[in-house]
Amino acid sequence: MIYRKIMVPVDDSKASLRALTEACGLARASDAEVLAVHVVDLAQFNWGAAEFANHEALRMAVEDAGGRVLDHASQMLAQSGVRHETKILESGGDKIADLLVDELHDAHCDLIVMGTHGFSGLMHLLMGSVAEGVLRKADVPVLLVRHQDDD
Repeated sequence: MIYRKIMVPVDDSKASLRALTEACGLARASDAEVLAVHVVDLAQFNWGAAEFANHEALRMAVEDAGGRVLDHASQMLAQSGVRHETKILESGGDKIADLLVDELHDAHCDLIVMGTHGFSGLMHLLMGSVAEGVLRKADVPVLLVRHQDDD
């Protein structure tokens, strides 16, 4: 199958970087564009802190939190020679899988490539699985790239 736009959620894990590498190969083979997205969960910020008293301070904190991850992804994509764009997605406590599937549709992607840590049993139950949620909800092909030895 030929893909036109491939979405890859990235964070600082080895699993997501492996997925990004896989997406680059598919993009080169299909002459596709890659959209690297990073989700910043706004719930992780301390809403009572004085530095987040205004909207602009929060915006700067969000951009800083995701900027380094996307910069690294962008460097990898540029080195691979594929057309690409990056985007920060903001979650206000939403299910990350829902956020990713919404972006998948909004950006008109026809494939999503995701890294997965391969947790099972109790660890899977405790951690949940964003990849599993995307797999259940996406109406485009989902390629899961497994990486068990993530630090």
